[in-house]
Amino acid sequence: MFGHSLLYLSLAALAGLTMAVQGSINSVLGKKIGLVETTLFVHLTATVILVIILFFTFNQGILNLLRQVPWYLYLGGFLGVVITYTVAISIPRLGVAVATTAIIAAQVLTAAIIDHFGFFGLEEAPFNWLKLLGVFFLAIGVRLLLG
Repeated sequence: MFGHSLLYLSLAALAGLTMAVQGSINSVLGKKIGLVETTLFVHLTATVILVIILFFTFNQGILNLLRQVPWYLYLGGFLGVVITYTVAISIPRLGVAVATTAIIAAQVLTAAIIDHFGFFGLEEAPFNWLKLLGVFFLAIGVRLLLG
């Protein structure tokens, strides 16, 4: 059981590492070509990569499946634009460590709320005082990193 958890913790850590690198790269690119242009380029690049992947793995049944899900589950692309844009704005002004810590603190608080209520059809995981304490310490970390 721990081996499975270790694998997924490693993948989550890789996501965090990748997000910090991507945010840094996007913020520098944003200074050089503009934030909107950077956001567009990032998403166009992702789109091209995914179109190539879909070309090789296309499943005919996917179109029927796409019609059966609630509309709000398609907001990921919009949210990706918001994420890319706001990360690219915040990192140059706050620094990578402070911005990333603030992002993580807000992400964990939001995730805890989503877990607690089981939003979007996810399994409920009640919010308790230990989780609140964890979010509190993350917020303290943001403050300490600000100096």
